[in-house]
Amino acid sequence: MTFWLIVDLLVLLCVILLTGIIIPQILLIAFRKNLFDEPDPRKIHKTEVPRLGGIAFFPSIILTEFLLYGFGSMSPDEAVRALLLINVRPICFVGAGAILLYLTGMADDLVGVRYKAKFIMQTLTAVLIITGGLLLDNLHGFLGIREMPVGVAVAFTILLMVFIINAINLIDGIDGLASGLSAIACAFYAFVFFRAGLYVFSAFAVATFGALVPFYIYNVFGNPEKHKKIFMGDTGALTIGLFLGVMSIRICRVDTFASGVNPAVIAFAPLLIPCFDVVRVYLHRLKAHRNPFLPDKTHIHHKLLALGMGQRAAMMTIICSSALLTAANYWLSEHIDITLLFACDLATWLLLNTLLTRSIRAREKAISQILYD
Repeated sequence: MTFWLIVDLLVLLCVILLTGIIIPQILLIAFRKNLFDEPDPRKIHKTEVPRLGGIAFFPSIILTEFLLYGFGSMSPDEAVRALLLINVRPICFVGAGAILLYLTGMADDLVGVRYKAKFIMQTLTAVLIITGGLLLDNLHGFLGIREMPVGVAVAFTILLMVFIINAINLIDGIDGLASGLSAIACAFYAFVFFRAGLYVFSAFAVATFGALVPFYIYNVFGNPEKHKKIFMGDTGALTIGLFLGVMSIRICRVDTFASGVNPAVIAFAPLLIPCFDVVRVYLHRLKAHRNPFLPDKTHIHHKLLALGMGQRAAMMTIICSSALLTAANYWLSEHIDITLLFACDLATWLLLNTLLTRSIRAREKAISQILYD
C-alpha cells in the first residue's frame, strides 16, 4: 500500500509538471495564430480567450500512465507487475477511446463539428470502453435491478457513457466550474479506488486530477489582458467526461465495499449535479420547442448568475454543493435504499431549482419596478 501511495504522489507531481509546461505553450500558439473563443450574447466572457486548454490533458495523463507501466514492468515485485498486467486491456482501450474524443474535440475547437458527428464518435468510444471489459452490468439494487443481461448492459453502458461525456461538456459554462467539479470527482474516485485496492485506477484518477490543477489556476485566476487565461474547450471537456465515465463504471463493477457503501452510489454521486442539470436543460428546451442540442443560457450556473452572483461565487457554490452531496450520499447509502436515496437527491434538486426560479422572478420584478418608478 505504501508503494502505491508513493506512486500516486509521483504521478500527481508528474502530471502537474507536464500540464503546467504545456498550457503556456498553448497560450503562446493561440495568441500568435489568433485561435480564440470569441464573445457572443450567449457566452459569459467579454474578451477573446483561447479555448484550447484541454489539449494539455490527454498528453500529460497518457504519458504519465505509460511511464507508470514502463517503470512498473521493471519492478522486482511480482505482485506489482501482475496488477499492471491485469489492467492492460481496459487502460489500452480507454486510451484508444480518448484519442478519438481528443481529436474530435480538437477539430470542434478549431473549425467546429456538428453535434451528430460528436455523438457518433462518443458512441464509438463507448464501444471501445466496453471492448476493454468495462461493462456496467449491475445496478446494485437501483430500481430493484441488480445483474442485467449482456445486451441490456451494453446498450445501457453506451447510453450512460455518452450521457456523462455530454454532461461534463455542457456544464462547462463559467470559469472553473467543469474543472472544479471534475477535480472533486477525481479526488473522490482516487480515494475510493485506493481503499478498494484498485491501485492502477487510483493512479489514473490522480493523474486526471493532476491535469486539472494547473488548468484550474489559469482558467480561474489567469488575466486575459496578460495572455494568461485559457478555456478547456471541447477537447478537454470530452476527454475529462470520458475519464469520469470510465471511473464511475469501474467502481460500479466492484461487488461490495468493506464499509457497506453501495458501489452505484459511490460511482455516480460526484456526477449528480452535472447529470441532473443536463436532463433539466434538455427537458426545458423541448418544452420551449427549441432544439435540445443547441446551446442556451438555462444551466444552473446561469440561474445563479441571474440572482446577481459573480462567476466565482456561482462556481464555488456549485462545487461545494457537489462535494456536500457526494459526502451525504456516501454516508446515507449505508442506511438508505439506493432507489429512495436517488429519489431524495432528485427531490432536493427539483426543490432548489424551483426556489431559484422563483427568486430570479422576484428579483427581476423588483428591478423592473425600480426602473419603472
